[in-house]
Amino acid sequence: MHNFLDFEKPIAELEGKIEELRHLTGNDEVNIADEVSRLQDKLTKLLQSTYGKLTPWQKTQVARHPDRPHFTDYIANLFDDFTPLAGDRQFGEDAAIIGGLGRLQGRTVMVIGHEKGRDTETRVKHNFGSARPEGYRKAIRLMRMAERFNIPVVTLVDTAGAFPGADAEARGQSEAIARSIEACLDIKVPLISVIIGEGGSGGAIALAVANTVLMLENSIYSVISPEGCASILWRSGDEAKTAAEALRLTAQDLQQLGVIDDIVAEPLGGAQRNAKEACKRVGDAIIKALESMDGVEGGLLKARRRDKFLEMGRKGLN
Repeated sequence: MHNFLDFEKPIAELEGKIEELRHLTGNDEVNIADEVSRLQDKLTKLLQSTYGKLTPWQKTQVARHPDRPHFTDYIANLFDDFTPLAGDRQFGEDAAIIGGLGRLQGRTVMVIGHEKGRDTETRVKHNFGSARPEGYRKAIRLMRMAERFNIPVVTLVDTAGAFPGADAEARGQSEAIARSIEACLDIKVPLISVIIGEGGSGGAIALAVANTVLMLENSIYSVISPEGCASILWRSGDEAKTAAEALRLTAQDLQQLGVIDDIVAEPLGGAQRNAKEACKRVGDAIIKALESMDGVEGGLLKARRRDKFLEMGRKGLN
């Protein structure tokens, strides 16, 4: 059973009718099958029309959908022999960021990413994907380890932002994020980043300063959440829809602005409707990006990455 968003009400009603018909039995099974097929075609067209014209606020809702595949789903569906590596070697372990070694279509990679959790227990365990300083310091440790052994790094970004608590600030949150960005810019191995859900503020960019930055079609990436922006500019969260429009946070906007490199198409109706297919598409896109860097010397990879982000700054000043 799907969790439906507000704008998906007509889709939910149509799916409900299809399910009712599928459970009917009797002498008229042929006609029932024909009606189910007709409604299924109607559902496909409705999904195409609905998801073909999503507003930025609706895309924000889809990016946060509870059934959308999370980091652990990508690990289960894409990476063989995943071995998690824990701790920052300074303070402790942060479950909001998971990292470790695995094989993607035969290639050994260091994969690092945010995990939000699926239910109350796991959301609390992973702090809703909002990392503390030790999470970013763990990411730095794993990136440096990958560089030492000449292993590509893949990051999967899905966070509303870094944790804003007093304990995180006391342990150097801003410094840890800055050091993580520095490590992303400095390592001499391929670095691929994919925004799989929410890419929120410094908590996201700490893992996303990559040679190739990809976004899933209905993910978002922004300096602040629409609600946070609305509360600052209008002193009201009610203006979140307006803020979402102004922030240019969709994958399509960001590709046009040159902030990301490519968009990964989602299955019809969003990644939440077919998690395995969404994971497969992300995996294929990562492999394509890695293949484009095969044989490129480490110093050149680093130089290209730094130049790419410096150029964004230059464009912003003009």
